[in-house]
Amino acid sequence: MNSTMNLWVESILQSPQKLAMPIMTHPGIDLVGKKVIDAVTDGNVQFEAVKAVQDNYPTAAATMMMDLTVEAEAFGSTIKFAGNEIPVVAKCLVSDLKTIQELQVPLLNRARVPQYLKAARLAVGRIADKPVFGGCIGPFSLAGRLFDLSEMMTALYTEPDSIKLLLEKSAAFLLAYAREMKTLGADGIIMAEPAAGLLSPAMCDEFSSQYIQPIVSQVQDEHFLFILHNCGNKGQVTRSMLATGAGGLPFGNVVNLSETLKEMTADILALGNLDPVGVFKMARPEEVFEATAKLLLRTADRKNFLASSGCDLPPQVPPQNVEAFFAAVGAFNAQKPEEHLAMEYAP
Repeated sequence: MNSTMNLWVESILQSPQKLAMPIMTHPGIDLVGKKVIDAVTDGNVQFEAVKAVQDNYPTAAATMMMDLTVEAEAFGSTIKFAGNEIPVVAKCLVSDLKTIQELQVPLLNRARVPQYLKAARLAVGRIADKPVFGGCIGPFSLAGRLFDLSEMMTALYTEPDSIKLLLEKSAAFLLAYAREMKTLGADGIIMAEPAAGLLSPAMCDEFSSQYIQPIVSQVQDEHFLFILHNCGNKGQVTRSMLATGAGGLPFGNVVNLSETLKEMTADILALGNLDPVGVFKMARPEEVFEATAKLLLRTADRKNFLASSGCDLPPQVPPQNVEAFFAAVGAFNAQKPEEHLAMEYAP
């Protein structure tokens, strides 16, 4: 991108048409004939998947792979891989204050981090007509993978200082990661913080947003946009997310989008919120089209809204469903407002 991200955001706010920015890499993996394990272990394959999405679909921006195990593995967690499934953390790494104190904040050359940075570097160099967003996990979600999330939810009450130390170390690593993405030339970053959706508003402030806000303030500027994604948010932590200063908020399919958008100021981008499994993966193409059309109708008056998935699309989403999503966006933009209710799916 040659223009600043401020201009990109302004172009969205001023656009007479609705833009689409689903978070999806897995359809690209299918397009290049690879498996998930190939993309999560090889930066070249991951870039090829990202590029394939851009070459085949009219997305508003390129988004790098959302893999919420990369950072935990860098800290030393054991990761379980399967051929065409999303990697998972096999077991917790820390369990008490002592092990948290001993935990070292890793450098960016650990585990698979270099492959993800390589993919971002390749994307920045080869995708010039739209912004490229790197990706990372959020501090609370990372801590939950290092400590075990269910145990950590109890520890928030029984040993909060221990968890806050773990959050400090998580945030320190994520700041370095985001800075490196910016140095590589990425136009922004999407931070996924789904576990914070389990928290109350006050606890989200205390255990998530206060660790994200300093990261936002140190990396976000006119050239780099910070997007905070929390698909676990049921609507109760939206204000806490906004308090971080992030320039964009994608929402999951569990929120009441109409109510949630009322909390958004017109200059903050909002994205969402079609169910990535129930709609994109499991529905028929005509049902995807209908769901997308209804989403666009509900958000027609929101200039800051981009049609998107409620979270990262899972592996093996039928390509016909992705095509139906973009067909609905195209049909909506091609018709006059009074014709929108009569939109029909035409494969």
